[in-house]
Amino acid sequence: MPGAVGRVLVVDDSQVIRQLIKVNLELDGFEVVTAADGAECLETVHRFRPDVITLDLVMPRLDGTRTVGRLRVDPRTAAIPLVLVSASAGDGAPAGIDALLAKPFEPAELVGLVRMLCDRGRADAVRGVKPPVGGAPVSRTLAP
Repeated sequence: MPGAVGRVLVVDDSQVIRQLIKVNLELDGFEVVTAADGAECLETVHRFRPDVITLDLVMPRLDGTRTVGRLRVDPRTAAIPLVLVSASAGDGAPAGIDALLAKPFEPAELVGLVRMLCDRGRADAVRGVKPPVGGAPVSRTLAP
């Protein structure tokens, strides 16, 4: 999609949630590709090269925690901002998550969070800054 605000990979085992997130991000100008679980995410991420990835915690085949771990150890994906969007978010987020959003969520809040992370990632790339890997999750209310 020429002129897209950014590229987002949406990973969730619920087709309804994937579609909800996809439509809201596309309405805001993002180019969006979806994956049904962590395994599909890992198959898609190098081809699509997203600016941000949103993912659920509880998924079949490869859950969110193991997906985050694999993304963070791969130098090609280690710096991609990760947003955990999960009903299980209160149970503790895995290390390496950049932001946390509990289901149910307000679509506008998700879009704003993704936009902030996308913009911050571009600014860091221009400055040559690499975000820390494996740290504690950043609260969704923290300013960039």
